[in-house]
Amino acid sequence: MAPLSSPQKTGKKRIRLKKSLKSLIEFRGGNQVDQTQFQSTTRKLYDGPAGAVLYLASKLSLHDPLVGRIIKTRRFDVTEFRSILDIGSGAGQILGHLLRETHPDARLVACDLSHQMLKRARSRMDSQRPNYLSADLTNLPFLDESFDCVTCGWVLEYVTDPRHGLSEIYRVLQPGGSLFLLATEDKFSGMLNSRTWKCRTYNRVELEQAFEDSGLPWKEQLWFTPIHQFLKLGGIIVEATKPTEPATTSIQSS
Repeated sequence: MAPLSSPQKTGKKRIRLKKSLKSLIEFRGGNQVDQTQFQSTTRKLYDGPAGAVLYLASKLSLHDPLVGRIIKTRRFDVTEFRSILDIGSGAGQILGHLLRETHPDARLVACDLSHQMLKRARSRMDSQRPNYLSADLTNLPFLDESFDCVTCGWVLEYVTDPRHGLSEIYRVLQPGGSLFLLATEDKFSGMLNSRTWKCRTYNRVELEQAFEDSGLPWKEQLWFTPIHQFLKLGGIIVEATKPTEPATTSIQSS
């Protein structure tokens, strides 16, 4: 009888297979150009026909209603916030639900790299509540600690280093403020999505470390449904919290 492979060898084989699939399927542009070029490619993509069908695609893929379910059932409770920044809000997958579920007096700011996506969002939302402006995740035009909540759906995939985006989110969040973020995971379905939407994917463990490095520890990992959680599908969905200012400790002399 042939000896069984050790768990360590099996794990290494899986890692090599995953890397091989990733190199064949996943869009590699984000790793081969600098951030400025990546942004230019992204803006052209979403200004064009792909951006025009994004809202419909979010409905057909069930991303829009599933995000709405998380917010409506208060697994991520937006009712407590009074100043919310929605990053990458062009298709309205999160913004529409914020309009329905937040306090009527809550300030909503919707930003997107693509001017065309913002025009589509303004038309689709049909509301005067949000302020719309074009903005780059890695260089947000807001003062420090401007918001008590940031939502960011499928945007970090367009940043070559996630820390560059997360550090900006950290900066504009108030201490104790919350971040609700969704990102494409490096599973097979995520790799296909990467090829379609010209974005990168993230490894869950590595992304959690990037959050830690940026001062935004994960509070909770969320899933669309129990089935998504059981099958580990649906991408990376997390709530993170900016810590309150650490208490200063006095050094006592001996």
